[in-house]
Amino acid sequence: MRIVIQKVNHASVTVEGELVSSIGPGFMVLVGSEEGDTDADVKFIAGKIAGMRIFEDADDKLNLSIKDVGGEVLLVSQFTLLGDELIAAGIPTKTGRFRTHMKVLLENDGPVTIMLDSHRLF
Repeated sequence: MRIVIQKVNHASVTVEGELVSSIGPGFMVLVGSEEGDTDADVKFIAGKIAGMRIFEDADDKLNLSIKDVGGEVLLVSQFTLLGDELIAAGIPTKTGRFRTHMKVLLENDGPVTIMLDSHRLF
């Protein structure tokens, strides 16, 4: 499983002119799954997202997690693979609409973009 995480001020998904999901500050996560991915891959990736410390603290150091700052996650693509794990971690999680043509709008913060893979290190 491979994901791209973008730290955003806000993000949204529109399908055929209808706003499907939107978030404020948090992560826009693009998710790609492959044959052979297991629940262990999902849990690994969700744990990394929940624990990633890339939000600024009072000293402007990247030291806070998405849970620390009350951020949200917008998952796009095979969203059901990670959605349940992030919701279980207590992070407000919204999604796009699977198998539709989506228009995704986001405003990067930083910018901070991170790629993760459950099978290898980058």
